[in-house]
Amino acid sequence: MKFNVTLDRDEDGVWIVECPSIPGCVSQGQTKDEAVKNIKDAIAACLQVRADRGLLLTFNTC
Repeated sequence: MKFNVTLDRDEDGVWIVECPSIPGCVSQGQTKDEAVKNIKDAIAACLQVRADRGLLLTFNTC
């Protein structure tokens, strides 16, 4: 499954990456590549927690 993510840099130059489809799924990295790797790990962890708790992942469609 593929997820869209947003990438942004903070005032210190750290890359902040978020997966809007999964509330609260945010990560960061010193480089863009590190941030993308970290969000992949975060997405997997968030999905596992949601599955363990019996929570569904719903998508908004426009």
